[in-house]
Amino acid sequence: MGGIFPYFSGEETYAVEGWNFDFINLIVIKMKINQRHEWPTTAEEATIIQKQLQLEVIAEEQLGEVRYVAGVDVGFEEDGAISRAAVAVLSFPELQLQEKAIARRPTSFPYIPGFLSFREIPPVLDALEKISITPDLILCDGQGIAHPRRFGIACHLGVLIDVPTIGVAKSLLIGKHDELPPEKGSWQALRYKGETVGVVLRSRTGVKPLYVSIGHRISLPTAIDYVLRCTTKYRLPETTRWADNLASH
Repeated sequence: MGGIFPYFSGEETYAVEGWNFDFINLIVIKMKINQRHEWPTTAEEATIIQKQLQLEVIAEEQLGEVRYVAGVDVGFEEDGAISRAAVAVLSFPELQLQEKAIARRPTSFPYIPGFLSFREIPPVLDALEKISITPDLILCDGQGIAHPRRFGIACHLGVLIDVPTIGVAKSLLIGKHDELPPEKGSWQALRYKGETVGVVLRSRTGVKPLYVSIGHRISLPTAIDYVLRCTTKYRLPETTRWADNLASH
């Protein structure tokens, strides 16, 4: 299960092979990370990429044995000018920290709700390149398909590196849900435009819930199960809690 992510290289940029960055006639030929990609700088360009890459999301179970789970999160320094990404890899089911990494780079995309992956994934890829253990499952601090275009950061990252991912967000982006019981483990479906896009999950009795949605190569019931199994006495799963602390301090 251990190994190196094959497509990443230090502070260089990344690409999806086959993208024609004529944003009028954009065609996806093949998904592959390479070093020709210029990350978009506008919401219009980013929207086109989201709509195209969303077609690559696998919303079903493709999860093997899980020995390592990881959390990723991004914080900011120098009034947002520098993005600081963190990855924490834990053993599963023991939830013991095995490896951690931090990467910094200049922030290249503005803060626009619904487009945070374009701001956060470049430094996340840098951090992932530094670890020696390939996680079997990644929990992202953010949305999966509970997103206006069904393509939050968990989907985006999962598609780019082809690893199962779950979106574990601390706040609601889209959708409505019924009242949630106060007990840990209770959940309600999160619905948007007639579709179930995730769940509202109580990860600790009496505290604010989390918003869980699939990212890539996992089903919603399995996503709920792993989020709860990665959660101990805190609101956040241990994966996300470690990554959040590393990205923020």
